[in-house]
Amino acid sequence: MVIPLETQLDMTGRVVVAALLSMLVGIERERSGHAAGLRTHMLVGTGAALFTALSVLAFPEGDPARIAAQVVSGIGFIGAGTILRRRDGGKMHGLTTAASIWVTAAIGMACGSGAFVLAAITALLVVFTLSVMAWAGKRLTQQPAKVSKSTVTREKET
Repeated sequence: MVIPLETQLDMTGRVVVAALLSMLVGIERERSGHAAGLRTHMLVGTGAALFTALSVLAFPEGDPARIAAQVVSGIGFIGAGTILRRRDGGKMHGLTTAASIWVTAAIGMACGSGAFVLAAITALLVVFTLSVMAWAGKRLTQQPAKVSKSTVTREKET
């Protein structure tokens, strides 16, 4: 089966939009100094878009939900690799990065299925969550500054 050129161009547009929206998430992760940054997020979103577009267009008799399920579980596996726990039982690291990879795949899948508005709004919400809400979360969990009591002494006027 050969996919018509017009259909391939449509699929290419979906993949390009997915790459651009995934880039927004990747830029935020890159600026924050996380290992999974710009390239990782772009590749995840682009791949998810391509798999989704192919599942819908190249296999019309098949069940596109099967490919989507495999994308989700595969990305879950990749995301799990970003989660680390300190040996001393301390804090876990990488949960937000794993979640950003997961949602970037969803953005790619939305683009691959042609849901561009949904994908764009989701990408903006993700960037907002990763940047603005990270800042707000830090402010909410900070300990209040300690106010020291200082005594003021006045000299007696004579």
